Amino acid sequence: MYTNQTVIFKNKPVIIGSYSIVGPKEGKGNFGPYFNYVMKDDTFGEKSYEKAEMKMEKTAIVGAIEDAKIKASDVNLLLAGDLLNQIISSSYAARDFDFAFLGLFGACSTMAESMAVAASIIDGREFDTIVCSTGSHFSTAERQFRFPLELGNQRPPTSQWTVTGAGACVISSQGKGPRITMATFGKVIDYGVNDVNDMGAAMAPAAMDTMLAHFRDTKTTPDDYDLIVTGDLGKLGSEILIDLMEDQGIKLGLNYNDCGQMYYTRNQNTLSGGSGCGCSATVLNSYIIKKLRTGEYKRVLFMPTGALMSTTATQQGETIPGVCHAIVLECDDSVKDVKTSTTSNRNVQNKPKKTERQSISKSNEDKLKSKV
Repeated sequence: MYTNQTVIFKNKPVIIGSYSIVGPKEGKGNFGPYFNYVMKDDTFGEKSYEKAEMKMEKTAIVGAIEDAKIKASDVNLLLAGDLLNQIISSSYAARDFDFAFLGLFGACSTMAESMAVAASIIDGREFDTIVCSTGSHFSTAERQFRFPLELGNQRPPTSQWTVTGAGACVISSQGKGPRITMATFGKVIDYGVNDVNDMGAAMAPAAMDTMLAHFRDTKTTPDDYDLIVTGDLGKLGSEILIDLMEDQGIKLGLNYNDCGQMYYTRNQNTLSGGSGCGCSATVLNSYIIKKLRTGEYKRVLFMPTGALMSTTATQQGETIPGVCHAIVLECDDSVKDVKTSTTSNRNVQNKPKKTERQSISKSNEDKLKSKV
């Protein structure tokens, strides 16, 4: 069934496999121990960064299929997209597989967009098994959207670091694993931001709009989730979202965080945090899914955002519209009840001081407990 913007899945498609691959800088960040593969260098043995990005996405797809313990011939459809023109990383990776391909573009919201579409198709009994994939690369994104790295341009404090990484998951009509129970499709929202080095401010209004729509359609509140996580708003954008939601009468507590804000450590000099399709995709297909599989998270609202920008439009004075898609992930009913992590505590104060925002942690929150 569906409401205004939200689909509530009757058959609850299952994530039966996942995989994440990242660059060396990302491997040294807060989620390093959770990634399946950390590259030795960001060229991945290729002659160009674009070719490396293609190879990363192909590797993620293969890894997710292997993790699902199925054959490539069992896959009905690949849903994938990326940041490069004509989504070449995804489409070029798809040419090496013998299954149907549907290319998507939602910028950095692509992981949730592809999973929402896949869950809708599977819930409708059209296909049984779909792979969703996306990725990004720091050097390809800088070259396409900003300036060649060789120029050595200074980065302003609001800028973010595009994650070099790719993530993929296999969604099926049956099996064991976290289930996709709902999906909220977002609207394109534009508050007039035109600074290509301030993506967080451009995307935060879209996150607010989708979050409000989700709570309205599903009659839920922030307290109904162990974790609410946006994709790559970064430090500034996530604080803007907190303020925007408070203006709407909703206070986000310590169960809210942002993948970009948590991704890197303080000493990695990424300014406002991580960004890119690979940011939320690698966190989801490593840390979040593993926590759902063990039952440490029971219910997660995953809602990455995308800046629908174009270098051509930006150079012509256009503003940067944003979009945000959300999916609800729930642990399998067969998972035994375990104690949730401290960031999942629903009894904490609704809005902590901005300097006291907590990071998601490893194990007993000792690895990633540094405050952001």
